[in-house]
Amino acid sequence: MPPLNFWSIYQHGFARVAACTGHTVIADPPANAEAVLRHARRCAEQGVAVAVFPEMVLCGYSIEDLLLQDALLDQVEEALQEVVAGSVELLPVLVVGAPLRHRNRVYNCAVVVHRGRVLGVVPKSYPPNYREFYERRQIGDGADERGGSIRFGRETVPFGVDLLFAAEDVPGLVLHAEICEDMWVPVPPSAEAALAGATVLVNLSGSPITVGRAEDRKLLCRSASSRCVSSYVYAAAGLGESTTDLAWDGQTMIYENGTLLAESERFPLGDSYAVADVDLDLLRQERQRMGTFDDNRRTHHARTSDFRTVTFDLDPPLTDLGLRRRLERFPFVPADPDRLALDCYEAYNIQVEGLQQRLVAIGGPKVVIGVSGGLDSTHALIVAARAMDRAGRPRSDILAFTLPGFATSDHTKDNAHKLMNSLGVTAAELDITPTARLMLQEMGHPFASGEPVYDVTFENVQAGLRTDYLFRLANQRGGIVLGTGDLSELALGWSTYGVGDQMSHYNVNSGVPKTLMQHLIRWVVSSGQFGEETGRTLTAILDTEISPELVPGEEMQSTESKIGPYALHDFTLFHVLRYGFRPSKIAFLAWHAWHDPEAGAWPPNFPEAKRVAYDLPEIRRWLEVFCKRFFGFAQFKRSAMPNGPKVSAGGSLSPRGDWRAPSDGNARAWLRDLARFDEPTA
Repeated sequence: MPPLNFWSIYQHGFARVAACTGHTVIADPPANAEAVLRHARRCAEQGVAVAVFPEMVLCGYSIEDLLLQDALLDQVEEALQEVVAGSVELLPVLVVGAPLRHRNRVYNCAVVVHRGRVLGVVPKSYPPNYREFYERRQIGDGADERGGSIRFGRETVPFGVDLLFAAEDVPGLVLHAEICEDMWVPVPPSAEAALAGATVLVNLSGSPITVGRAEDRKLLCRSASSRCVSSYVYAAAGLGESTTDLAWDGQTMIYENGTLLAESERFPLGDSYAVADVDLDLLRQERQRMGTFDDNRRTHHARTSDFRTVTFDLDPPLTDLGLRRRLERFPFVPADPDRLALDCYEAYNIQVEGLQQRLVAIGGPKVVIGVSGGLDSTHALIVAARAMDRAGRPRSDILAFTLPGFATSDHTKDNAHKLMNSLGVTAAELDITPTARLMLQEMGHPFASGEPVYDVTFENVQAGLRTDYLFRLANQRGGIVLGTGDLSELALGWSTYGVGDQMSHYNVNSGVPKTLMQHLIRWVVSSGQFGEETGRTLTAILDTEISPELVPGEEMQSTESKIGPYALHDFTLFHVLRYGFRPSKIAFLAWHAWHDPEAGAWPPNFPEAKRVAYDLPEIRRWLEVFCKRFFGFAQFKRSAMPNGPKVSAGGSLSPRGDWRAPSDGNARAWLRDLARFDEPTA
């Protein structure tokens, strides 16, 4: 595999784009060309690949019949030549708005310029003629302009709405331009362009501002980026346009697959930019996974098959430009409080409804659950309690057992009893140590002879006995065993197979990652799902170290010290499961998300003491552990996992749903990718 310049965004499938606006000078093309080049130089310094400017930026959108004056149109063409000449040494592709004469009409155009040449000219498809707009009086309709060309100076360049602009040295960077009103029609030109392969859709807009219109634009941009599985870069005209009858706010924004990456302040006094790094890999992966996207292309083959592609070499910088996009440290846990509250509400109710429906479908058995006092079993128990409430059944139909072993602490056992009692379930304690001693003795294990041997067998005897007891208790008392293992444990294979915590009759937690679990429990407390006593116990459980409590000793056995931080593993899991990213790219993203605890937002109520940082060697170390366990070891456990509801849009690991993989796979391809870069110093 080729070596990797680890710190370059352009080596990891990103492209930096900018939406630019500023002070337009009415009917003064030379002044506006100077402003465009000023923007362009600033964008070049920041490593921007594509810079988008407002509609008719070289003369102003609001000049009405002045668009039909030869003196002005001559100077627009001269100003455009200045922009082209000034772009020779600049990195960005410039998408500039200008009125151009062609045949018998003036067209409202997006002119695509790069390094001293015009790559192509795209006319506006749908000039509006309603309410405040009277554009067709001066401007020709470009919707049927396909396959043509236009004279620009001494050159003949492609002209039409069927143009794509593709960077040969930045895989996936394929540009398409549309203009203002084109976005507002039922079938925008950009929709066809996306089906034809465009990933970066840009809109040069004049769009005067009225109350509420800014939100309408955001809705349309977000929708376009989501439906078209693309980025959408929008730049509107601002200060300087004529205020005879209208006003202008200079709105700029960049969306990617339905997510707002960047926007600038509206009504700016001077130059204003929105800059973001678009993830081309993410868009490509999403289109590959969403088979209906290409099905739609085939349906519209007659319109999408004849797009013309103009190629160019961007020659992007391979230096460290930083990363201009918001990254969630916890991709399964949004930092925005409102979004997190909604996610927790939905996740909890998905789990509750899943269990409620399953109990109804199989005749209303009791629920048998092992309660350790840890996060996972705690959450499964409160899900079961709410499911019984919704079904109108007594919580005593939940048969909850705490099953202490050799290393169970008084703290966790006490929490388990307090929780069971406060919820009013049928509670019992069943000590597994006598049976475990007998089994170890009959197996001839050294522990039975008094040797302090705490190997995997010693641990799994306890884990297996707990599950064995629960299944037999369910047989005896007319119940089903409720699983408690979470999505993160399934990913890492951190469970005892078969007669162990890998197995149950139904697992409500199988779609919930470990990093979300604590926030779900916090939400249950804060939203008052149960009484104050239950809330106090849940809060105490949240403060407990994650541990299997299988090995005796003074120091608590820590899961994360053995297999790594769940924060990093869940970060990797999300990007593997949702987008299929390479380990090298995940390491790049993880470093930007985690290297500085002061940068970026943390989820609400996240403990200060746990706001840690991870350097690149540590990120790489645990990423390698993840790859070996996820791809090379744990699949056989997932292939036999019980039923349970999908919870997160990040995906699930059900072999019947999101993740279908061979149990005898290996991790070699992912480890080879991880080896593409040395561990550079941050």
